[in-house]
Amino acid sequence: MKLKLTLIFITYSFGTLLAQQQPHYTQYVLNNFIINPAVAGIENYWDVKVSHRHQWVGLDGAPVTTYLTIQGPLKKSDYQRPVATSVRTPGENPRGTAYWNNYGATDPHAGVGLTILNDRTGPLNRFAAYATYAYHLPIAPKTSLSAGISVGIQNMSLNTSKLDFGSGNPVDPAVAGSGYLNTVKPDINAGLWLYSADYFIGLAAQQIVPTKLTYASSQVKVQDGRLIPHLFLTAGYRFMIDEDVTFLPSAMLKYVTPLPIGVDINAKFQFRDFIWAGGSYRYKDGFAAMLGVNVSQTFNFGYSYDITTSRLNTISKGTHEIMLGFLIGNNYEDWCPRNLW
Repeated sequence: MKLKLTLIFITYSFGTLLAQQQPHYTQYVLNNFIINPAVAGIENYWDVKVSHRHQWVGLDGAPVTTYLTIQGPLKKSDYQRPVATSVRTPGENPRGTAYWNNYGATDPHAGVGLTILNDRTGPLNRFAAYATYAYHLPIAPKTSLSAGISVGIQNMSLNTSKLDFGSGNPVDPAVAGSGYLNTVKPDINAGLWLYSADYFIGLAAQQIVPTKLTYASSQVKVQDGRLIPHLFLTAGYRFMIDEDVTFLPSAMLKYVTPLPIGVDINAKFQFRDFIWAGGSYRYKDGFAAMLGVNVSQTFNFGYSYDITTSRLNTISKGTHEIMLGFLIGNNYEDWCPRNLW
């Protein structure tokens, strides 16, 4: 006999009432591509990012998210010219006045990308893979617009041996003995990205097509979950404090029905194109500190530490997130991106 269960943890992780279904990222400011597919191909080299996030350390079954992204231009620009950020003149800042004076809109071009992601929360695991296509166009002398779409699949698995409803609520042996239950769903994400030397504005939608989520086997059927769309609006502005230091505030609004709008506010100070430090505030959730170094023209890394202000702070030891970046085919020898900051 099939058992039909409505699981509280599904509501928490995949449902429509208590939490967003997509992972949180503190360092999305270093890799906007993980949020918005329109970013693919924005630079004139291939950008590889590897990230690992361990959320709410100390809490059993807390979310752990790991991803790999690769994105770059489908065809690199034939106009081989040095830019301000690739000329490391001793004593001068490539992110200084020369950057603003010499910045120009992108050449029309296409970008492609690949995302591989694994997100585990308690007995639930989500593995996803996406292929991305984007196109970039100049719309003003120093302003560009891109649009992108990602198409892929999500495999959601449920480890029934880890189900725990607390004392006095034993799990039916038919459920606990059914092992892993899997369900595979297609997924589509899309986005727009407006950018210049001074600012960026992005709009992205993930899980565009709402999908019912059901796990089933010969012994058990688990249902009443649903994958729902997520909307992200991001924006940032670049201020030059002096010739060597740049201030980069940004914000993100997140909407997942029927939750209230989520707000992230970020601030980043960058010394030349070498080292940066910043902080982040997530409304009614917590704070984060961030630090990063552009080690060379081919390698960079960033680290963030989050402290939650929710009731979880009594048992959580914070959240750690590390990101490694690799620039491939960086002919202009940029130490950090021209269009993403």
